[in-house]
Amino acid sequence: MSIFSERIRALRREKGMTQKQVAEYLGLQTASIISHEADRKGVKQETLIKYAKLYGVSTDYLLGLKDERN
Repeated sequence: MSIFSERIRALRREKGMTQKQVAEYLGLQTASIISHEADRKGVKQETLIKYAKLYGVSTDYLLGLKDERN
């Protein structure tokens, strides 16, 4: 499992959100969120940015390039 998938799952749980709620915010199908969290599907740049905004972290953090959230 990738750092990205682990981090988006952990951040979603920290926020107390369901996968359906995240999907609605990002404008995606719930199946896409499930696939991202299971590391079965890549993520587009625009979606990566939306994840970062939703969770209040940097894209570098989501990608595992930095351990600091911001």
